[in-house]
Amino acid sequence: MHELIDHPCVQHKLAIIRDVETKHKRFRELATEITQFLCYEALKNIKVREVTVQTPLAEALCKKIDTDLVVVPILRAGVGMLEGILELVPTARVGFVGLYRDEETKLPVSYYDRLPLQTKNGTCIIIDPMLATGGSTNAAIDLLKKSGATDIVVICIVTCPEGLALVEKVHPDVPVYTAAIDDHLDDNKYIVPGLGDAGDRLFGTSH
Repeated sequence: MHELIDHPCVQHKLAIIRDVETKHKRFRELATEITQFLCYEALKNIKVREVTVQTPLAEALCKKIDTDLVVVPILRAGVGMLEGILELVPTARVGFVGLYRDEETKLPVSYYDRLPLQTKNGTCIIIDPMLATGGSTNAAIDLLKKSGATDIVVICIVTCPEGLALVEKVHPDVPVYTAAIDDHLDDNKYIVPGLGDAGDRLFGTSH
């Protein structure tokens, strides 16, 4: 299952972040802002509990989040989305998954993982700006499920039909929230039109 967040504010920011003239400082700011919109939608059905709060005038029956949240950025580009989620849910715990794509096979290679114990009982949110082939996303989901996670959500800024199809085939129970479903993957497995190499654009690096 996937959900396209087509809100005008999201699409406006998406137009700017795609622009080749957008430099790394602004790119990071936009990644944070877009992530907040996506997270807002992705977490709309999480568990809450009722609490009583004393206002200056009277008691009020309110609701607070009652779910352990674990945010898992896929290194390195996923780190560029982390601030956006933590500004919304600052009590969330953070795990990390390191994956890179082998340039010959185009398959994901794992080189690092560090997950908090709350993975087993909480809602795990995988973040990565690009969901291209779906290989890295599936590898991250596999890792979380092996650690005991049962409630997993994926948030990405840009994806494509090929990547979504693979994730939904392998992990039909994991919803994907995205700001864009682009046209296709090119011969090098890059999303077209995409937004370029998200990691390089976030951190001002290049090959």
